[in-house]
Amino acid sequence: MDELLAKSPLWLVVVLAMVLVELVWRVREGHGYDRRTALTTLGLVAGNVPAAALNAVVLGAIYSLAWKATPIHLPLNDWKTWVAGFVAVEFAYYWFHRASHRVRWLWASHAVHHSAEQMTLLSSLRLGWTNLLSAGWLFYVPLILAGFDPKLVVLLLVLDLRYQFFLHTEAKISLGPLEWLLNSPSHHRVHHGRNDAYLDCNYGGVLIVFDRLFGTFRAERAEEPVEYGLKGRTADSNPFKLVWREWADLFAAMRMAGGPRGAIRVALSPPGTAMPVKSPLGNLSIEQR
Repeated sequence: MDELLAKSPLWLVVVLAMVLVELVWRVREGHGYDRRTALTTLGLVAGNVPAAALNAVVLGAIYSLAWKATPIHLPLNDWKTWVAGFVAVEFAYYWFHRASHRVRWLWASHAVHHSAEQMTLLSSLRLGWTNLLSAGWLFYVPLILAGFDPKLVVLLLVLDLRYQFFLHTEAKISLGPLEWLLNSPSHHRVHHGRNDAYLDCNYGGVLIVFDRLFGTFRAERAEEPVEYGLKGRTADSNPFKLVWREWADLFAAMRMAGGPRGAIRVALSPPGTAMPVKSPLGNLSIEQR
């Protein structure tokens, strides 16, 4: 982990260089580069600096407690631990990502990432500030309890996210036969589509095999161009609104749900689900997205 952090400045240089190369390519190819979208993403990145620091402190403590509580400690100096850990982290990430699209409480954080209406490398950095609240980190606690060192889990997650940086592009880059196994720019463009044909699919991080195994894989189709952004939402350039508007709508829907059980049902239901609510006017329903 220390080595990874020491190389972070180099990674930032790589990110900056790739973003600039893509910017030039998009302009030359006539795709355009939306300046307001880019500035909004940079605002979200700035807000994520203190959020990431808080995450590191709180999740570091939680994961350390889980590590101390488990009687199983798999050796970090054994290559088999790393291979098994990679598969385990990818499996946990798949279910975390799938839940982030199918459970409204998690979607309230994840929706920020899907708010960009251009698919660019820079858009990969468009992340919400409320990951502690949405609690997606719980998906990785079982890995630590199963004996995987928290340092291994966090390192593999960081590498997973860095791999995904390169997937956020409209450049027609093919991995050939490896695309059966690995996530690719084409697979991830589909994941970001708001077209009905592309909703809720391709959740994998580095690997795409779990999507194939669990029936959530869809291929990009030439006759169905990908439309980016949030279905049923207008684009917004205010980072604070992007971070909090889903939560505001969710909490409003929970208040209208007629009690704690109804509120929990709303929070755990998929985005876009019409939920019955109690009202002096009689039975109503509310659309969540």
